[in-house]
Amino acid sequence: MDLECSRDGLLHEQYRMDSGNTRDMSLIHSYFGSTQALSDELAKQLWMVLQRCLGTVRRDPTLLVSVVRIIEREEKIDRRILDRKKQTGFVPPGRPKNWKEKMFTVLDRTVTTRIEGTQAGTRESDRMWLVRHLEIIRKYVLDDLIVAKNLMAQCFPPHYEMFSNLLRMYRQALSTRMQELAAEDLEANEIVSLLTWVLNTYTSAEMMGNAELVPEVDASNLEPLLSPNVVSALLDTYMSTLTSNIIAWLRKALETDRKDWVKETEPEADQDGYYQTTLPAIVFQMFEQNLQVASQISEDLKTKVLVLCLQQMNSFLSRYREEAQVYKEEHLRNRQHPHCYVQYMIAVINNCQTFKESVVSLKRKYLKSEGEAGVSLSQPSMDGLLDAIAKEGCGSLLEEVFLDLEQHLSELMTKKWLLGSNAVDIICVTVEDYFNDFAKIKKPYKKRMIAEAHRRVVVEYLRAVMQKRISFRSADERKEGAERMVREAEQLRFLFRKLASGSGEDVDGYCDTIIAVAEVIKLTDPSLLYLEVSTLVSKYPDIRDEHISALLAMRGDASRDMKQTIIETLEQGPAQASTDYVPIFKDIVVPSLNVAKLLK
Repeated sequence: MDLECSRDGLLHEQYRMDSGNTRDMSLIHSYFGSTQALSDELAKQLWMVLQRCLGTVRRDPTLLVSVVRIIEREEKIDRRILDRKKQTGFVPPGRPKNWKEKMFTVLDRTVTTRIEGTQAGTRESDRMWLVRHLEIIRKYVLDDLIVAKNLMAQCFPPHYEMFSNLLRMYRQALSTRMQELAAEDLEANEIVSLLTWVLNTYTSAEMMGNAELVPEVDASNLEPLLSPNVVSALLDTYMSTLTSNIIAWLRKALETDRKDWVKETEPEADQDGYYQTTLPAIVFQMFEQNLQVASQISEDLKTKVLVLCLQQMNSFLSRYREEAQVYKEEHLRNRQHPHCYVQYMIAVINNCQTFKESVVSLKRKYLKSEGEAGVSLSQPSMDGLLDAIAKEGCGSLLEEVFLDLEQHLSELMTKKWLLGSNAVDIICVTVEDYFNDFAKIKKPYKKRMIAEAHRRVVVEYLRAVMQKRISFRSADERKEGAERMVREAEQLRFLFRKLASGSGEDVDGYCDTIIAVAEVIKLTDPSLLYLEVSTLVSKYPDIRDEHISALLAMRGDASRDMKQTIIETLEQGPAQASTDYVPIFKDIVVPSLNVAKLLK
């Protein structure tokens, strides 16, 4: 300072006396030649202290105060010289120094370097590189700002607004760094990490919303680190990648599950003893993880991810349905394989109920309102698809049952049956045996399956009646056959009551059909046939002409004219079905070969 003062004083005097005398001016410059180097050396020392100011203020705040005093002193000299310039036009060499401005430039560069220098690894060396990088930034920035507010600001004059300026520098450096990261080719999990940090962590109590920074920092008024366009582009990339990932994960999960279906060991059971596979748990665990991740970013993204999961679930269930169908077809080609076909088909059926419950649970957890984003619209179609898969699965199992019943059903209404066949005993034992396995089916499906098995056994029984396997030759035979039919109807009724016990299912109606048909067979007075058949038709409006013809042919005593009269009379006033009537005859086809003969 002394050297500068002397030099500048002499130069000013020389300028005032004879500004055009360059020789004398150069002589003074030459004499004080090392003064500028000393000033530059001092500046270098000042900038070094400022670069380490956050550490210095903790260890030796007086050193930082000295730096600030020197800068402030030079600022005053700058102002004095600039004021004098207005009067004289003279400015000494190296002035104005603008050290305050340079100080802020140094601090700005220091903050930028500090933020950039926190990246410790790369994706190749560390899968969690971005998470670590962002966490180090969070910690450094929070620590630095707390120190700046509590210790550093006191070392500077108030008009420097040191904390506000540092806050601006950190925000700008963070924004620049986040934009650089956003421009990289980030993976889906990295996009989540970045957006979670930018949109939530940055303004949270763990960072800018920290109590130690209040009231100087108002986290709610901070400008966003990334523009809405950049955030939107990142979210689009994330959703696109997530869609591909979910499709791949679901395909893999189904492939793994499908391999289990051919195992020699039974599937596991849940706590209530119902067979299941791990597929629903795996699928919904995956959905849950992605929804939890999306929830960290924003409500909007969470809803979008939920919609995506439900959409992909629909596509997945269509593939699940196809696989179950293929599984059945492969089994029918060789019924010895797979060894646990019935058990795994039961698990497939039960999974449908688990899927239903899981969807409801997922929506309850992640949707604020049922109508949000129209998500509820996908539910009925998904429920319908799951019910269809379960229904087809139950149908496949019943097909298995009826393949084993085929031989015994073919004995009904034959001479062997009339003479005392035990076909219905075997049918009952076989059905009950299968339904012991079917006890592992969840209730809503099992209840429907019992009802369908009941209906189908009765239909097959009636089909045997309509196939004219036997024609009674006497009233005694008719009586014997009809009584046998009634006994067997009661036997079937007892079986299905037992199977449906506790389900609240009305199981009596189907077997009543067999008894009603038996009444027509048993009738001893042919003149009352029309009345008896009329009663039958009024009870069962789906009964057709060919059914009546076949029934009369089985009786063996109705003349052609009588058959014709009964049928023609009945045709004149077709019965109206009640709304709750379940058709039973519509599925029974009378063999075409017999129709012509039946009226003879």
